Amino acid sequence: QAQFVESGGALVQPGGSLRLSCEASGFHLDPYAIAWFHQAPGKEREEVSCINSSGFRTNYADSVKGRFTISRDNVKETVYLQMDNLKPEGQGFYYCDRLGSSYCTGGPFGYWGQGTQVTVSS
Repeated sequence: QAQFVESGGALVQPGGSLRLSCEASGFHLDPYAIAWFHQAPGKEREEVSCINSSGFRTNYADSVKGRFTISRDNVKETVYLQMDNLKPEGQGFYYCDRLGSSYCTGGPFGYWGQGTQVTVSS
């Protein structure tokens, strides 16, 4: 079964940093753009960042621009999200998914994992 396995979530103070990891399971991620999504409590899942298949082009939501950095290691079949200067509104579950092509266009494909929980609190 093709899916992602997310990890790295934790409790962190406002202004702190975390590095999330997302490993592909059951398929190879190198042909595809990969996106990270955030689901805050009681809200819908929203895309926060995307990286194309080569890793040379990235997109960020305005709410995280300048604070989050997405990267990928196709050899390790893993995509990362470095989150700096975390804010309380950034807490919730983080998921990753492949998109329909090598470009950051279109919506998620549905290879959802269990997500990883981030709590931002003092």
